[in-house]
Amino acid sequence: MKKTAKFLVKIVDHMVNFIALLLILMIMFLSCYMLWDSNQVYQAADAKNYEAYIPTEKHTKSFEELQKINPDIIGWIRINETNVNYPLLQTDDDDTYMNTDAEGKYSLSGSIFLHCANKPDFSDFNNMIYGHHMEKHMMFGDVGLFADKEYFDEHPYGNLFFDGKDHGIEFYALIQADAYNERLFSVSSEEPEAKQAYLQEISNNALHKRNFELTENDHLVLLITCTSDMTNGRNILVGRLTDQVYPEKEKAKNLGTGIDKLKEKMIQVPIIYWILLLIIVLLLIDRKLKKKGKKKHENP
Repeated sequence: MKKTAKFLVKIVDHMVNFIALLLILMIMFLSCYMLWDSNQVYQAADAKNYEAYIPTEKHTKSFEELQKINPDIIGWIRINETNVNYPLLQTDDDDTYMNTDAEGKYSLSGSIFLHCANKPDFSDFNNMIYGHHMEKHMMFGDVGLFADKEYFDEHPYGNLFFDGKDHGIEFYALIQADAYNERLFSVSSEEPEAKQAYLQEISNNALHKRNFELTENDHLVLLITCTSDMTNGRNILVGRLTDQVYPEKEKAKNLGTGIDKLKEKMIQVPIIYWILLLIIVLLLIDRKLKKKGKKKHENP
């Protein structure tokens, strides 16, 4: 009877250990999958994916190749000294590029796109450009950083390429407004009174602004993204188009450290290998624990 009881206890013990290990592996696998899936979204949104297509006035061949892939690409938007450096798209509705990338593939990160009611030559008074607010400086994630006054002051310029030519953007204000503000999110008429009312709405919602005035003769560019700072809130970086082009400052070379290089190499390792390594480690731990338990039974 004692031997039978010990045998049953041993079986139950092994079953409990196996189930516990299985649950741990399932949780770890699910967590790893979620991390992998999230990483895929961020990789798809990385501006580096489009670096080969960045146009210049002297060289647009690569940009034209991207336009052949997707004719909805009308230009290129950049905020100097930030990670905002993306193709600009437009189609006949504003839903398409909420979850479609610049190459026309499904993507949760979407694309940067011009409001469907705006003219693609930016001849409207207010030209609205939308992009998702994402972490890790992806898409329009850096627009939210302009809510910080110091950051706003340090980043006054951008660039907009369209019709085969670079145009400067001189940023005037960072405003925060409700997504249901019809006056701000509608294309203004050409009437002077409507333009003045629009400029007043910008001033009323400005969190920060610079020491120059926008006029009725300006062509405004509004970079719009979500914010969690207010219910249904939007961060809007407002600038005006200029004929003067503002080149980016030369980036300082980052020599990196041993830790940085190690981190880069670890990121490059496919996540499936980390999962396999984790499983092997857990199996080895389980095996060692079983051996210890066996020795205890043999040496009571």
